[in-house]
Amino acid sequence: MAIVLICIGALITLGIATALLSRLRHDDNTVVLPNKDDCATCDGANDKCNATCLLEAAVNKPEYFDDEELDRFAGREAVSYTEEETEEFREILYTMREDEVPRWLRSLTVRDIQIPASLKSEVMLFV
Repeated sequence: MAIVLICIGALITLGIATALLSRLRHDDNTVVLPNKDDCATCDGANDKCNATCLLEAAVNKPEYFDDEELDRFAGREAVSYTEEETEEFREILYTMREDEVPRWLRSLTVRDIQIPASLKSEVMLFV
């Protein structure tokens, strides 16, 4: 019985010593890189990133880009826009920064707003 207790004590001591040594050897100069699938850096090329960000956006409130007036188009088909309505989308698109476009597109999707069909090729140039 004494041998079993000595072995258990030795294992516990060895475990504590190993834990202490690993803490002493830990390098605090570790560089933490941002997650490349972070929604702030999602560029539209990675489908997993887009899907994750879309799910995240669906849980949160939609992000607006001074485009609240577009909410009236919720539920409309992409081919149903007039030229004047398409021009509203185009004006917003060309006044935002290039890195905002993917976030804007996710916001429109969450808000159930489709981009006018005639504008999709221009939007792809930004993405």
